[in-house]
Amino acid sequence: MRGQPVVAMVCAGAAAWLVLSRQRELRRARLLFSGGGEAAPWEAEAWRRWVPAVRARFRPEWLCLVGAAALAVLAGSVLPLVAGACAVPLVGRRLRAAERSRERDRRAEAVIALCGAVAGELRAGWQPGQALFWAARSTGALGGDEAAVLAAARFGGDVPEALRRAAREDGAEGLAGLAACWQVAVDGGAGLAAGVDRLEAALRERRDQRERLRAQVAGAWATVGLLALLPVVALAMGWALGADPLRVLFHTPAGLCCLAVGGLLEAVGLWWAGRVVRAGEAP
Repeated sequence: MRGQPVVAMVCAGAAAWLVLSRQRELRRARLLFSGGGEAAPWEAEAWRRWVPAVRARFRPEWLCLVGAAALAVLAGSVLPLVAGACAVPLVGRRLRAAERSRERDRRAEAVIALCGAVAGELRAGWQPGQALFWAARSTGALGGDEAAVLAAARFGGDVPEALRRAAREDGAEGLAGLAACWQVAVDGGAGLAAGVDRLEAALRERRDQRERLRAQVAGAWATVGLLALLPVVALAMGWALGADPLRVLFHTPAGLCCLAVGGLLEAVGLWWAGRVVRAGEAP
């Protein structure tokens, strides 16, 4: 019974090797009969169409099913496959949240660059509308509202209102400060360059404070990840000592009970630890 998973893995590896070898031989024959060392035009065209389609459809969360399938083969049970299928949407949501966070940080950095570029253009002698136009084109900080803001800047529209609308997107909150500086400069005659300079300094200080806070909680996140890996380490240690923990967990009533209770405690513990760390990350 213990040798069956190993035999299955060896057979799967041999099958994959045979398939790859056959594909290499077929490609070599095509190159030989196409008359040179370069791929045939139809093959290159098909490759160029296939790679972007795969990249567009591939989602990292589907790797949960691959790992669950391997564990299901080793354990001889369908439960890991069910757990992997349930984990796919959860992992996908977490990955999408991380991508939104990175996009928010990139947008905030672009807003800081926009403020610095506007101040530099104003000191170089450009008018405010021209300075905003060239700075926005070079930094891309206005996102989907760029056309509306630049049209207002070039044709005498309501620039502060357009900037406030652009500031509603995640990471672009600093544009509301730029709108306030613009409004004060237009209504009160104050220097726009000085106000934008102070705004840029404030945004940079906020960014640096956020980076310092993330550096401080990085150790806590590492601890959470280590706690998540402890059950896997325990299973590996049991296997190294000659036991068969997967058979006990998936094929005995006591093991199934321990698996259910342990999985529930593991999920609750990770959720609680992540909530504590995220609360510490909040500004």
